[in-house]
Amino acid sequence: MADVVGVRFREAGRIYYFDGSGFDLNVGTHVVVETSHGQEVGRVVVAPDQVVGSEIKEPLKPIVRLAEPDDLEKAGANKARAAEGLAVAKEKAAEHSLPMRLLSADYNLDGSQFTVYFSAEDRVDFRALVRDLSSDQGTRVQFLQVGERDRAKMVDGIGRCGMRLCCSSWLTAFPTISIKMAKEQDLTLNPSKISGACGRLLCCLVYEYDQYKELRGQLPRVGATLSTPAGVARVVGLSVLKQRVTLRLEETGVYHEMAADELRLQYGLAVRPVELIEQVEKPMFEEEERALSPLSTPPSVEIETAEGEAGRVAAPVPSGGSPQRARRRRRRRRRRGGGAGGPSAPSA
Repeated sequence: MADVVGVRFREAGRIYYFDGSGFDLNVGTHVVVETSHGQEVGRVVVAPDQVVGSEIKEPLKPIVRLAEPDDLEKAGANKARAAEGLAVAKEKAAEHSLPMRLLSADYNLDGSQFTVYFSAEDRVDFRALVRDLSSDQGTRVQFLQVGERDRAKMVDGIGRCGMRLCCSSWLTAFPTISIKMAKEQDLTLNPSKISGACGRLLCCLVYEYDQYKELRGQLPRVGATLSTPAGVARVVGLSVLKQRVTLRLEETGVYHEMAADELRLQYGLAVRPVELIEQVEKPMFEEEERALSPLSTPPSVEIETAEGEAGRVAAPVPSGGSPQRARRRRRRRRRRGGGAGGPSAPSA
């Protein structure tokens, strides 16, 4: 594989990969590369020995040259020129009464193209604005529409945590976020509480989601009924970070809070829900009792009647007992002298 390097053009911007063969490149080196907007100056942020092969998409464009001091000076002048051009573009957009919000702008290295980034709720016909602005700037003008998250990234700002926005300071790609992540972390499902400056769900919801999911997996769910030595209890509350469970005894209504480890030690390595007892354990116990129950025809035993004649009668077996236990009880009665039919009568 060629000496591939990762290059970034904006702070916390996307990383693009280029073929750096023939150059001695390290992190922090400024280079000139060819992009879809023309030649631009970028900074190497991923060295050749740090590139992950799965992130490379062929073919790669080669690096044109190492950035010279004149290139860096020209890039700085283009930033100041782009800020002035953005102010002019905002004035002209207001003159054309276009429902669009202009966010940022930049020039390529040779100043042959002026790119403006904007956001809008719907499609905007800005062709007249492009012609007007192109004649004023004396260069080719391009307008690119971006989403709400990219808008916040370009505008920059302070988040509800008091720190600079993650997307503007270090976050290079927007993660996939769902309302399930807020529910898993027991957050208030108030849009104003879980939305960022872009109006979308906070990116930081994904930071601790895996840890919350793992910790919650070690606890019973709220509403589950558990079998405890004190009786059936229902889980009414959880503290995921503290790993504590709040139980309510069904019979007495008493609430009890305990640690998850203590719950597992007292009630077994795994908490046994009532559903497990009713659907699995109880049928097994019933089948075992049926297997140990007496036969349909009770066994007969030989006894001696009062007239001294021997006969065989069915021996009653107590309900719920086994034949072995019944025989042991009969032997005990015989040893006490009672026998199965009482003491024998004297012969005539």
